[in-house]
Amino acid sequence: MTTDSLALDFKSATLYAIRVVLHSADLKQLVAALEQRMADAGSFFENEPVVIDASRVADPIDWPALLAALREHNLPSIGVVAEGANLAAAKTAGLAPVELSTPVSRPAPAVEVAPANHVATPVPAVAASALETKPTPAPAATTTEDTATATQAKAASASQTEHAAPSTAMVITRPLRSGQRVYARHTDLVVIGMVSQGAEVIADGNVHVYGPLRGKAMAGARGDTSARIFTTQLDAELLAIAGVYRVVEAKLDSSLHNQPALVSLDGETLRVDALKK
Repeated sequence: MTTDSLALDFKSATLYAIRVVLHSADLKQLVAALEQRMADAGSFFENEPVVIDASRVADPIDWPALLAALREHNLPSIGVVAEGANLAAAKTAGLAPVELSTPVSRPAPAVEVAPANHVATPVPAVAASALETKPTPAPAATTTEDTATATQAKAASASQTEHAAPSTAMVITRPLRSGQRVYARHTDLVVIGMVSQGAEVIADGNVHVYGPLRGKAMAGARGDTSARIFTTQLDAELLAIAGVYRVVEAKLDSSLHNQPALVSLDGETLRVDALKK
């Protein structure tokens, strides 16, 4: 039988998903934490497929109610990481067990920062009480017609992962108004102009804003912890790298507020440095 006569075929694929890490089985705590996270992050995570990581939770989880809460925030759940009774209950609720891989970080670029008298400002990650969202790629799902083809597809996928590099950066040469959202998939994002309050700029690589950054900025959207945010005028509402984010409710130090700045990730803490003029 030829391929043309088949009604369907199997192809290798790589699926990326947001990892939602549970720290509690209490449904009220989970729903409250979810609502807070989504309110803080705006539409950063909206419509992204979700893998629920319940590996740290031993108590029984109300899976149908949790899945319903995620759907209300436009977060479709596609898989689960769990053990024992929670894994069995999650499978009954329609979730598939998955294994999560660790994203490959690119080498950090050399960056010139301000002299010693400009003190870097560590920005603590938002405390995870019951629920934590992390953009972590789910593993490549490979199905083929025979074992040899599967092996070749797996090797090609691994090679692409190891050697993947961002393509030419997405460049926006206009100001972004409130409500506008730009996402640079698999590459850096360069905005030449202002990012207004209420606007969102997101990139799988670095984010560069040559103008006032007054909205929300996320770099490393799919888990690249080496990604950074650069701006010539920092006055952001929210900063995030690889899922670690901070809502900027109070003005930063005068050496950073409305000044050229670099935002990077140091472990689980956002670091804000002044850049030399």
